[in-house]
Amino acid sequence: MAYTISTWFAIYFVLWWITLFVTLPFGVRSQHEDGGGAPGTDPGAPIASQMGRKLIWTTVISAVIFALSMMAYGAGYFSIERLSKLMGMPF
Repeated sequence: MAYTISTWFAIYFVLWWITLFVTLPFGVRSQHEDGGGAPGTDPGAPIASQMGRKLIWTTVISAVIFALSMMAYGAGYFSIERLSKLMGMPF
């Protein structure tokens, strides 16, 4: 099965969003942990979320995962026949 560019972009887009939600909690310090905070705000609110840095890391990590998975697909590891055989299902 041949994939078009739009299919590859859609797969990368979904992978990028999943990776973003995985990387969001790393490096976040709350107002409660820092010992400060503005009056009337939630103590669990982040002080500096560093979104720019997280977006860059998300792009790098998802690009590596995408490249590895496309190489595995090209080598035949993700074919329908192989996956159905591994799961014990007739194709």
